Formats: sequence, structure tokens, C-alpha cells
Amino acid sequence: MCQLLGMNCNVPTDICFSFAGFQVRGGATDVHGDGWGIAFFEERGCRVFLDPQRSCASPVAELVRSYPIHSKNVVAHIRKATQGVVALENTHPFMRELWGRYWIFAHNGNLPEFSPALDGSFTPVGQTDSELAFCWLLQCLRERFGCRPPDQATLFSAVHEFTLELGARGSFNYLLSNGDCLFAHCSTQLSHIVRQAPFAVAHLSDQDLSIDFSAVTTPDDRVAVIATLPLTDNECWTTMPPGSLWLFVDGAPVRQRLTVPGPARAVEV
Repeated sequence: MCQLLGMNCNVPTDICFSFAGFQVRGGATDVHGDGWGIAFFEERGCRVFLDPQRSCASPVAELVRSYPIHSKNVVAHIRKATQGVVALENTHPFMRELWGRYWIFAHNGNLPEFSPALDGSFTPVGQTDSELAFCWLLQCLRERFGCRPPDQATLFSAVHEFTLELGARGSFNYLLSNGDCLFAHCSTQLSHIVRQAPFAVAHLSDQDLSIDFSAVTTPDDRVAVIATLPLTDNECWTTMPPGSLWLFVDGAPVRQRLTVPGPARAVEV
């Protein structure tokens, strides 16, 4: 399976520390060697870096690791291929435009035999089930709401509805952002942490690197980091329940909806 990394903040923040731990999982401390990518939202724009090489040996990844790009929403992915060859067009995250905004999507899992009808408004370029699911999801949103985006609560409910349909077809952990907020869906494995005052020292799990966040933040800063597996070994991460969709805004989870065992029903938290 692939691995995911996301960040949502209340002020533009760099992800260099978290990415340093995440990068080495792409072929050094883990087996995910089939490419990697990362997307940074900056106002209405979005920078996307993709490389079909393993991230632990990628010069582009070294650039990202040492270049403090400040963003309020970041989505990153390291790939272990299940569907689609190892190639640039199959490298996550994927980007499309909807309602005059860029949307970014990265997926960890497998949707076997997923072949939805697409109307041509969003079309995959590569061969992955992930890009196909992303196109279908955006198509469903456009069909539901037309040319004008809904309010955030209505959008969350719609994303949850469509996620249930996709999640029933296989493993579907994902991160999705339009630059205003970050959706995170846990199908099998995902964790998050919210860092806010009082800040402390964090130490990476995958290499011997620490940072004192109190020295590089202000008391008003708040940062949520989402990862397939916790990136640090001295902090308390929250394990997201399988079958849960989360919405992060300004560095905090503001909505959570669960699908519980038994008859399908949703619980809003």
C-alpha cells in the first residue's frame, strides 16, 4: 500500500520537518519505491512536484525537503503501485479544476474492478484506480451542485455520501483539498496530530531528527498533520477509526462522520 501525508494550518507553514521523515519511507525505511509527489496550495495557486523515482533517492524530494514553501494545505504521497505502471502520469497527487479552484487528491488503497461511467468533464490521464476515483468524485460533485459550490457543511455531506460508495468497493484511504480545507478519509489506516501552544520538541520515527516547535512558531499557530503512520515517536497521535471521514480547517478537525458496523448509518461528531 501507498502512504499519505497531509498538513492543514491556520497560517502558512512549511512541512520540511514532517517531509524529512516521510521522504525516507519511499524506499529507505519502507518499501514504497514507485514514485512520490507533493502539492502546496498558495492562495488560489498550487505548486505540484512529482517524480516516478523513489523519494529517498529523488533530487526533487531533496529540493522539497530543503525548500521551506509555506502553505495552509499540503497533500503528499509515496507510491507502491497496485494499478498502473510506474510512470509520471500515474504519480500522485492528482490535480483538477472545479468551481474555479484547484483540487488535489491522493489515494492509498485498491479499488478492484472499479469502472464508473464518466461524462468527459473529468478524464483520467493515467491508468490508476486512484485518478479514476478522483475524476468520478469531482464529476459527482459537479452533477450535484452545478456551477456553484455549496457551503462547507453541505459539501462535507456530499463528499461523505460519495466516499461511502467508493469505500464499499475496496480500500480507500485518501486526502482531498481545494486549498480552503482538507478532507481525510480513513478506510484502513490513518492518524493525525494537532500541534498548538504550548509547543514542544518532536522527534522523527524514521531518522534521528528533532525540532523544537516553540522556537519556530507563535502562540497563535495551529497545525494539523495527517499521515498513514505517525511520523514522530514522542508525540501522541490520534488513530482515525476505519470508515471515518474528517474535515480539517485552520489546523483543526471541525467535522467527523463515521460509518459504524451493522445497518449503514452515519454519526456526526
